[in-house]
Amino acid sequence: MPLNFATRLDNVETSAIRELFKLLGKPGIISFAGGFPDSAMFDVAGIKEAVDTALAENPGGMLQYGATEGYEPLREQLSAFMATKGVAVNQDGLIVTTGSQQALDLLGKTMISPGDKVIVEAPTFLATIQCFRLYGAELITAPIDADGVKVDELEKLIKEHKPKFVYLIPTFGNPSGAMLSLERRKRVLELAVQYETLVVEDDPYGDLYFGEPPPPSILSLCKYQPGAREWVAHCGSLSKVLSPGLRVGWMIAQPELLAKATMCKQFSDAHTSTFAQATAAQYLKAGRMPATLANVRKTYGERARVMGESLKRELGDAIEFTQPQGGLFFWARLTGAGGKIWDAGEFAKKAIDQGVAFVPGAPFYAKDPDLSTLRLSFATADVGKIEEGVGRLGKAI
Repeated sequence: MPLNFATRLDNVETSAIRELFKLLGKPGIISFAGGFPDSAMFDVAGIKEAVDTALAENPGGMLQYGATEGYEPLREQLSAFMATKGVAVNQDGLIVTTGSQQALDLLGKTMISPGDKVIVEAPTFLATIQCFRLYGAELITAPIDADGVKVDELEKLIKEHKPKFVYLIPTFGNPSGAMLSLERRKRVLELAVQYETLVVEDDPYGDLYFGEPPPPSILSLCKYQPGAREWVAHCGSLSKVLSPGLRVGWMIAQPELLAKATMCKQFSDAHTSTFAQATAAQYLKAGRMPATLANVRKTYGERARVMGESLKRELGDAIEFTQPQGGLFFWARLTGAGGKIWDAGEFAKKAIDQGVAFVPGAPFYAKDPDLSTLRLSFATADVGKIEEGVGRLGKAI
């Protein structure tokens, strides 16, 4: 007899990106498909030192069950870390999550009832689309450009649909790479207060800037907008800057939302690994993060520069994009100029034949996908591989 699965699974499907990885076993393939940091950037010595120190100072606490809200020393360190970003929050004002993706899942569990409307960017993080749909959300898409979500259009959508919340990746978004301008960030907060609408700020990439720092986070700007703090939930992560394997993220929100999220987390995993949390706490306490960030910013910035130059040289007017100022991704559009390929799905197949992989953009749209779009990651390939891989893309186009 076939199993009778939950009807909520009817609204979701396997990640198109995870499926793509099945095609990457071909020897010699160069991948621009992944959305993860370069493992060569990990501060292995610093992490080992943090583990050893934590085991020496508090082995029982590190190896035992812990509080659902998070390991207290880590919450203290995260509070100090957020203070460097202009956010005043004590350890009771945040919870530790198993990666920021768990924070999004907890928001889905606590906020979404079947049929509720949620506004997301077009395009947006694929796992968010899947997660919110799993809980029965009707996703409404807000258009973006290089300066992030178009706030005038966002206001119209809020007025029309009265969403449970608005989900944004304002700084170097995945996949768009867009950076929401300071003026638009302020306007988002005004809309949140005016329409009493929760804004979820997902910020896993904000520290990965290549030149000037990005505008302050939406959360940090709340102090200039009376009443805004209760309408903002902020999700942070150490995955892109320290190690995704630690699975350490956090959520900052109003007390009632944090309490509900903590309750739901108890049903999921009881608590994030105390071993990982203690390691992260010692790492932050040791003061190694600034040097780590400086290293990854320099490395990724150089790779982004080379990829941009290579795309212009090898693909010319067959592709258009905005040069990213941070993060891990290029978001590009095929123009079809000169009779070249305009469909990114078709282009991806030809690229695999040439020994290079990227992700077509269609899965990143909750509705009405732009089939000419694609995402390229420069994070895990060195400069030489980037030049070679883009050269292969030039042959595939």
